[in-house]
Amino acid sequence: MNQSITDTQKFRTVDKADKTDARSVLADVHTALIEKGYNPVNQIVGYIMSGDPTYITGYKNARSRIGKLERHELLEEIVTFYLENARF
Repeated sequence: MNQSITDTQKFRTVDKADKTDARSVLADVHTALIEKGYNPVNQIVGYIMSGDPTYITGYKNARSRIGKLERHELLEEIVTFYLENARF
């Protein structure tokens, strides 16, 4: 399908089960990063931006768990959570 760069693309949404899993994985990865002394925001952002799994510790299987999700699933969960909780 040929789309013009001016056309808006529709992004596939993540189903509810995947959202729950993404939220659980992010929470567990956050905990593992803190316990190992890392800044979880910096490390998770680095991972999402680069796709490099070494941003995430292997402690408590955090790297393995986060690697089972697509980065866009993580980003969708983060943006959804932010927009649902922001006070505009």
